Amino acid sequence: MKTKLVYTIKQTAELTGVSEDTIRYYEKIALLPRAERKDNGHRVYGEEDIRTIRLLSCLKKTGMPLEEMRPFLAVSADADPADHPELVAHLRSHRENIVSQIASLQQVVDFIDLKLEEGRYRGECASEERAKTKKKPVSPTEMSHFSVAGKTGKS
Repeated sequence: MKTKLVYTIKQTAELTGVSEDTIRYYEKIALLPRAERKDNGHRVYGEEDIRTIRLLSCLKKTGMPLEEMRPFLAVSADADPADHPELVAHLRSHRENIVSQIASLQQVVDFIDLKLEEGRYRGECASEERAKTKKKPVSPTEMSHFSVAGKTGKS
Protein backbone atom coordinates (compact mmCIF):
# COMPACT_ATOMS: atom_id res chain seq x y z
CA MET A 1 0.00 0.00 0.00
CA LYS A 2 1.36 3.40 -1.03
CA THR A 3 1.70 6.04 1.68
CA LYS A 4 0.06 9.36 0.81
CA LEU A 5 2.48 12.29 1.08
CA VAL A 6 1.18 15.10 3.24
CA TYR A 7 2.61 18.52 3.92
CA THR A 8 2.11 21.02 6.69
CA ILE A 9 0.83 24.46 5.77
CA LYS A 10 4.37 25.80 6.16
CA GLN A 11 5.77 23.16 3.80
CA THR A 12 2.92 23.78 1.36
CA ALA A 13 3.65 27.51 1.39
CA GLU A 14 7.33 26.83 0.71
CA LEU A 15 6.57 24.37 -2.11
CA THR A 16 4.09 26.67 -3.84
CA GLY A 17 5.46 30.13 -3.11
CA VAL A 18 2.06 31.10 -1.70
CA SER A 19 1.88 32.45 1.85
CA GLU A 20 0.24 30.51 4.66
CA ASP A 21 -2.31 33.31 5.07
CA THR A 22 -3.21 33.11 1.38
CA ILE A 23 -3.63 29.33 1.58
CA ARG A 24 -5.98 29.79 4.55
CA TYR A 25 -7.87 32.48 2.66
CA TYR A 26 -8.27 30.24 -0.42
CA GLU A 27 -9.68 27.61 1.91
CA LYS A 28 -12.01 30.10 3.56
CA ILE A 29 -13.50 31.23 0.23
CA ALA A 30 -13.63 27.60 -1.01
CA LEU A 31 -11.10 27.90 -3.82
CA LEU A 32 -9.34 25.08 -2.00
CA PRO A 33 -11.21 22.24 -0.32
CA ARG A 34 -11.14 22.23 3.46
CA ALA A 35 -7.77 20.83 4.47
CA GLU A 36 -7.52 17.52 6.22
CA ARG A 37 -6.36 17.80 9.81
CA LYS A 38 -3.93 15.91 11.98
CA ASP A 39 -5.05 14.71 15.39
CA ASN A 40 -3.62 17.93 16.84
CA GLY A 41 -5.83 20.01 14.49
CA HIS A 42 -3.02 21.20 12.21
CA ARG A 43 -3.82 21.37 8.51
CA VAL A 44 -2.21 18.90 6.10
CA TYR A 45 -2.16 19.12 2.32
CA GLY A 46 -1.64 16.49 -0.36
CA GLU A 47 -0.17 16.51 -3.85
CA GLU A 48 -3.51 17.46 -5.44
CA ASP A 49 -3.75 20.46 -3.10
CA ILE A 50 -0.23 21.49 -4.12
CA ARG A 51 -1.18 21.29 -7.82
CA THR A 52 -4.35 23.31 -7.19
CA ILE A 53 -2.48 26.03 -5.28
CA ARG A 54 0.10 26.23 -8.06
CA LEU A 55 -2.67 26.60 -10.66
CA LEU A 56 -4.28 29.37 -8.59
CA SER A 57 -0.90 31.08 -8.28
CA CYS A 58 -0.35 30.97 -12.06
CA LEU A 59 -3.83 32.32 -12.81
CA LYS A 60 -3.37 35.04 -10.20
CA LYS A 61 -0.11 36.12 -11.87
CA THR A 62 -2.12 36.76 -15.04
CA GLY A 63 -4.31 39.18 -13.13
CA MET A 64 -7.36 36.93 -13.23
CA PRO A 65 -9.83 37.70 -10.42
CA LEU A 66 -10.24 34.89 -7.90
CA GLU A 67 -13.90 34.28 -8.73
CA GLU A 68 -13.04 33.79 -12.40
CA MET A 69 -10.64 30.99 -11.43
CA ARG A 70 -13.35 28.70 -10.04
CA PRO A 71 -14.35 27.08 -13.36
CA PHE A 72 -10.74 26.07 -14.02
CA LEU A 73 -10.60 24.20 -10.72
CA ALA A 74 -13.47 21.93 -11.74
CA VAL A 75 -11.51 20.60 -14.72
CA SER A 76 -8.90 17.88 -14.36
CA ALA A 77 -5.32 18.66 -15.34
CA ASP A 78 -5.41 16.21 -18.25
CA ALA A 79 -8.79 17.35 -19.62
CA ASP A 80 -9.08 17.99 -23.35
CA PRO A 81 -9.57 21.74 -23.97
CA ALA A 82 -12.00 20.85 -26.77
CA ASP A 83 -14.34 19.51 -24.08
CA HIS A 84 -14.39 22.91 -22.37
CA PRO A 85 -14.86 25.61 -25.05
CA GLU A 86 -16.13 28.10 -22.47
CA LEU A 87 -12.81 27.94 -20.62
CA VAL A 88 -10.85 28.30 -23.85
CA ALA A 89 -12.97 31.36 -24.74
CA HIS A 90 -12.42 32.79 -21.26
CA LEU A 91 -8.64 32.35 -21.51
CA ARG A 92 -8.58 33.92 -24.97
CA SER A 93 -10.54 36.91 -23.70
CA HIS A 94 -8.27 37.20 -20.68
CA ARG A 95 -5.25 37.03 -22.99
CA GLU A 96 -6.64 39.85 -25.14
CA ASN A 97 -7.04 42.00 -22.04
CA ILE A 98 -3.43 41.33 -21.04
CA VAL A 99 -2.16 42.14 -24.55
CA SER A 100 -4.09 45.42 -24.37
CA GLN A 101 -2.53 46.20 -21.00
CA ILE A 102 0.92 45.44 -22.41
CA ALA A 103 0.28 47.82 -25.32
CA SER A 104 -0.81 50.52 -22.89
CA LEU A 105 2.28 50.00 -20.76
CA GLN A 106 4.46 50.12 -23.86
CA GLN A 107 2.97 53.52 -24.63
CA VAL A 108 3.92 54.65 -21.14
CA VAL A 109 7.49 53.41 -21.67
CA ASP A 110 7.62 55.15 -25.09
CA PHE A 111 6.45 58.39 -23.50
CA ILE A 112 9.07 58.16 -20.73
CA ASP A 113 11.79 57.34 -23.27
CA LEU A 114 10.76 60.36 -25.30
CA LYS A 115 10.92 62.64 -22.26
CA LEU A 116 14.32 61.27 -21.32
CA GLU A 117 15.57 61.72 -24.88
CA GLU A 118 14.34 65.31 -25.03
CA GLY A 119 15.81 66.12 -21.66
CA ARG A 120 12.65 68.06 -20.81
CA TYR A 121 9.81 66.89 -18.69
CA ARG A 122 7.10 69.36 -19.63
CA GLY A 123 5.69 70.39 -22.96
CA GLU A 124 4.23 68.61 -25.92
CA CYS A 125 5.51 65.32 -27.28
CA ALA A 126 6.16 66.84 -30.70
CA SER A 127 8.02 70.03 -29.89
CA GLU A 128 9.26 72.35 -32.63
CA GLU A 129 12.82 71.95 -31.39
CA ARG A 130 12.54 68.20 -31.73
CA ALA A 131 11.37 68.58 -35.32
CA LYS A 132 14.31 70.88 -36.11
CA THR A 133 16.90 68.45 -34.77
CA LYS A 134 15.59 65.74 -37.11
CA LYS A 135 15.60 63.05 -34.47
CA LYS A 136 13.27 60.15 -35.02
CA PRO A 137 9.71 61.34 -35.67
CA VAL A 138 7.13 61.07 -32.95
CA SER A 139 5.30 57.82 -33.43
CA PRO A 140 1.50 57.50 -33.40
CA THR A 141 2.00 55.60 -30.16
CA GLU A 142 3.71 58.57 -28.55
CA MET A 143 1.11 60.97 -29.86
CA SER A 144 -1.83 58.98 -28.62
CA HIS A 145 -0.84 59.53 -24.97
CA PHE A 146 -2.02 56.21 -23.63
CA SER A 147 -5.14 55.97 -25.78
CA VAL A 148 -5.45 52.18 -25.44
CA ALA A 149 -6.72 52.59 -21.89
CA GLY A 150 -9.22 55.18 -23.09
CA LYS A 151 -10.49 52.99 -25.93
CA THR A 152 -11.09 50.00 -23.68
CA GLY A 153 -12.86 52.09 -21.07
CA LYS A 154 -10.21 51.28 -18.47
CA SER A 155 -7.83 53.65 -16.75
